Amino acid sequence: MSDVKVSVTFRHTQPTDALKRYAEEKVHKIGKYFYRPLDVHVVLSVDSRDRQVAEVTLQTRKLTIHGREETTDLYSAIDLVIDKVEQQVRKHKTKTRLRRRKVTG
Repeated sequence: MSDVKVSVTFRHTQPTDALKRYAEEKVHKIGKYFYRPLDVHVVLSVDSRDRQVAEVTLQTRKLTIHGREETTDLYSAIDLVIDKVEQQVRKHKTKTRLRRRKVTG
């Protein structure tokens, strides 16, 4: 489990503690995949009533992963983008594990 530094930015909407806590809580679950410190930047924006966007950029020493989702609700957008980023992280971990196995095996 690594140390996760999360920054949440709000665009075109009032910042609420509930949304910020929800985003931070979801992002900390991704920290279980890493042993080095993570920098995660979450951008929550409201373009219109029907278009609310959540973007996540995750950075480690050698890896940058970006995800973006838009729905009608910010909470569901956060859930969807976290699922997307987590899937990318798992794919990357599997690739590196296979690569290491080929080199040593």
